[in-house]
This record gives sequence, C-alpha cells and structure tokens, in this order.
Amino acid sequence: MAGIGSRRIVIEVPEGLRVPPGELEKRLRIELALRLYEKGIASLGQARKIAGLSKWDFLELLAREGIPLHYSEEELKEDLEVAKKLAEK
Repeated sequence: MAGIGSRRIVIEVPEGLRVPPGELEKRLRIELALRLYEKGIASLGQARKIAGLSKWDFLELLAREGIPLHYSEEELKEDLEVAKKLAEK
C-alpha cells in the first residue's frame, strides 16, 4: 500500500490477541481506519484506503459500527455538482 503520499509503519503486537490466525493485519488495519475516521483524523477516502476497502464497503462498515459520517456542507456542494454534471450527460 505504500506509495505516493503514504508511509509504511511497523508495529509490535503482543501474542494472544483473540483474532483468528491470518486475519491480524486486516483486522488491525480496519480498526485503525475506523478510529482515525471516527476521531476526524482521517478523511473517508484515507480511512477506506487504510482499511483496504472500497468506498461502499467502508460506508457499510461505518453504519454497522454506528459511526456517523463526517459530511460537510462543502462536500455536499461538490457531490451536488458531480450529480448535476452526470445528469446532463
């Protein structure tokens, strides 16, 4: 995932976490993404990339976790402009 505008980190995780074998990295990425988004540290796009999920899968995950969307008036205006342009086609 490391690339332009990203940084790779390595963390030590204690043994004995109750996570099925082979799922640790995925689970940690998802948990990190959820918390960073929830606290307003990461945008939706950044968080979904950290989690390794599509936009729609991440939105579904937020709903399941009861985490509200951070949706500003500016984002609404941008989305309305995109919708308007698509409707004109």
